[in-house]
Amino acid sequence: MTTSTEIREEVAQDKVEEKVQIYYSPEEYLMLEEGAKFRSEYQDGRIIPMTGGTPNHNQIAGNFYGTLNFATKGQPYRVFINDLRLWIPSKRVYTYPDVMLVAGKLEFAEGRKDTITNAVMVAEVLSESTADYDRGGKFKLFRTIPTFREYVLIDQYEMHVEHFCKTDDNKWVLSEYDGADSVLRLSCVEFEMRLGDIYDRVDFESESEE
Repeated sequence: MTTSTEIREEVAQDKVEEKVQIYYSPEEYLMLEEGAKFRSEYQDGRIIPMTGGTPNHNQIAGNFYGTLNFATKGQPYRVFINDLRLWIPSKRVYTYPDVMLVAGKLEFAEGRKDTITNAVMVAEVLSESTADYDRGGKFKLFRTIPTFREYVLIDQYEMHVEHFCKTDDNKWVLSEYDGADSVLRLSCVEFEMRLGDIYDRVDFESESEE
């Protein structure tokens, strides 16, 4: 049986030799994640290391999570930030959304207590390296989740939010918000939040100087 140490050495060797990416099974990926210092996503056989977040990224995700979590207190919803893994079985993908909302009982991936499958809403804070993927390929993956109904993309470089909402006839409608007084409203749960509060204590100038 392959050990997590052997898998880590194999991944490192692939990077050094720049070989063609070999296939990793979901079981090998999960074994590797349990002992890893840094998280990685899994995409149908490929292990993709996740980049570290900036202070602005962390602040935005925390602001949104904290307000949504408080707003749903005492209701049949659960809100998670960063570290809870999401499994998309139809595409064989494991990922870690910035913020997730679940309605009702958690549905876990088979044999796991650290991985769910039934996100209703996902929010991602966009970065330069992930923006295109978050808007395109990742959104396409999320849409295969039967419970998934809302997708929120939050820019970390300017005050701008994109909100995709699934209608009853399976269409996705985009709404965009700019400016501190604009209000983001979710449809899957009674919740609204000013952009000024989403971006509270975010310093745009600090990142533009980097």
